[in-house]
Amino acid sequence: MIQVKRALQNLFTIDSELSPYISDIRLHINRYNEKEKRLSQGGKLVDAINGHLYFGFQKSQNGWAFREWLPAADHVWLYGDFNGWNTTSHPLTNIGNGVWEITFDRTDALRHGQCVKLLVEHNGVIFERIPAYIRRTIMDERNYRLCGQIWEPDQPFAWRDQAWFKKTKRKTALIYEAHIGMAQEHGGVGSYLEFAEKTLPWIASLGYNTIQLMAIQEHPYYASFGYQVTNFFAPSYRFGTPEELKYLINKAHEMGIAVLLDVVHSHAGANEREGLRLQDGTEDQYFLSGDRGWHSAWKTKCFDYGKDEVLHFLLSNLKYWQDEFHFDGFRFDGVTSMLYEDHGLGVAFTGYDSYYSLNTNVDAKVYLTLANHLVHQNNPKAITIAEDMSGMPGMCLPIKDGGVGFDFRLSMGIPDMWIKLIKEQSMEDWNMFYLWYELTTGRPMEKTVAYCESHDQALVGDKTIIFRMADAEMYTGMQKNYHSLSMDTAIDMHKVIRFLTLVLAKNGYLNFMGNEFGHPEWIDFPREGNGWSHHYARRQWSLVHNPDLKYQWLGEFDRSMIRFVKQNQLLQSPAAQSIWIDQEKHLLIFERNELLFAVNLHPTWSQEQVCVDCSRLGAGLYKVAFCSDDALFGGQARVSHQYIYQTQNTGDGDKLTLYIPCRTMVVLKKTK
Repeated sequence: MIQVKRALQNLFTIDSELSPYISDIRLHINRYNEKEKRLSQGGKLVDAINGHLYFGFQKSQNGWAFREWLPAADHVWLYGDFNGWNTTSHPLTNIGNGVWEITFDRTDALRHGQCVKLLVEHNGVIFERIPAYIRRTIMDERNYRLCGQIWEPDQPFAWRDQAWFKKTKRKTALIYEAHIGMAQEHGGVGSYLEFAEKTLPWIASLGYNTIQLMAIQEHPYYASFGYQVTNFFAPSYRFGTPEELKYLINKAHEMGIAVLLDVVHSHAGANEREGLRLQDGTEDQYFLSGDRGWHSAWKTKCFDYGKDEVLHFLLSNLKYWQDEFHFDGFRFDGVTSMLYEDHGLGVAFTGYDSYYSLNTNVDAKVYLTLANHLVHQNNPKAITIAEDMSGMPGMCLPIKDGGVGFDFRLSMGIPDMWIKLIKEQSMEDWNMFYLWYELTTGRPMEKTVAYCESHDQALVGDKTIIFRMADAEMYTGMQKNYHSLSMDTAIDMHKVIRFLTLVLAKNGYLNFMGNEFGHPEWIDFPREGNGWSHHYARRQWSLVHNPDLKYQWLGEFDRSMIRFVKQNQLLQSPAAQSIWIDQEKHLLIFERNELLFAVNLHPTWSQEQVCVDCSRLGAGLYKVAFCSDDALFGGQARVSHQYIYQTQNTGDGDKLTLYIPCRTMVVLKKTK
């Protein structure tokens, strides 16, 4: 329960600009308190949310029970392999509050692996459905549609990650965003086991401490990238069994890597036979009624977050993924779409008035607050990340202070900035002050995950950073012995942009798989328009391991960059402080955690005799600790690691004189 008066005082102390919106904030807090009290039933929320242990198929020593919430149904039947697909031999009983139930008094009445479906009658219309809490689906070969499958192995999975959960709380997140199906090189769909055996070791070698798995929740349409979920409790059958997903997560934990689920609670696939739409014959069982129940851009269904049964379903879903699969947390997709009635479409969010109005979906904001409360009650070390491009104030502030409780918010403006600069301006015209502002500005006390590109920039219709800079020359210019000004610029700036984004990040950084080594081409899932080809739905790992190609240089740069940031604890340290910004010469000079960073973003103009004020770091001797121009990374090695820089007192402070080559980032560390 949030203490309203204390929360408002704390919130306005953190961000005084929120005080004019006290009524909106109080409404959020009061409604949260009301929902939390009702759902928790006077106890702890995490103890009361157990829909996954009540609904669906539940096995006990006395037999089986199956339950489904279908408030508008007139009749319900369960059928499948267990009864020879007899549609009417096993009717369910309405036990009240819209819950239908059937019990079996033998433990062998239902068996692991059997396929099942529901038959529902509403207003004289009979239709088949998949149980909402089903834990596995497979393709029904009779009609090529998803079918529910009872998943109850004789032996529970043997977890070996107990030591992992005893580790101290993870304060930073170096995230490797990955898609299981396209994490292989062959032209097909990858598996959980392939990912565990082949991709995880690569991620570990790079030094990332977190992976974010996309497209895990079941989705019939593969090309949706997993964002049109139909079966929220079922890991996608395309990649393997639930036990094989557990094996992947267990192995990641043994390697010291946290695993986040890219959870989709912002909307649901509109499929009827496979998904939740018209589950009981009505549009508003799980979703908002009328036009509000449809996402105009995505053509998907929008949840009714004001309904207790929907909240219980979604919160139970989070707890299920934590308990059953040992996920360490969640990246919540589409938070902006949830927070606003117009889903944030076409809104600039230039002032606080944009966040507090009749356009705000208070019920959705309350759900997100409940979700963070539950997840962190269940695992205090859990990580939650909001994909919110609106910048809603308080998203990453503690719930007790009137915040929504996320640990991080994705800095979605940063990749937009980089793409906009590369796409619309020549590098000579880049505004250094604008760039610095976009990379360093954020809400008070808010932790963010910075990134320069994710899967969005790699999809067909868009381009990654290196592809925008190199364009068609990517196909002819990636041999190590090939050089041109345009290709060298693309390679150099790929490194500088990534390193600059990382070292200026607050507490987190994200990379999409393959982007670290400049993966060529785009992502295009099998669809009618490309002849259902998997050619572009894969990652060409052999490129980064080919000693003749520049991809190897970029892969080694990413590994060294991550190692350097971890060794110097940059993401745990206070934010970077600007020392000097030179618009004409395209220089950024700043310090962070007793390191001096000098960046030259000009494409052709190297700078000699650059005088740098070292007053913050102090007089003494300095050496190069890292340089993006090193030969190991395909650079020209124009900066010596052996040279000793000594400060000189010029009367107005201690200063160093540096050489900063074009398209280069140099880091100096004081030796004494």
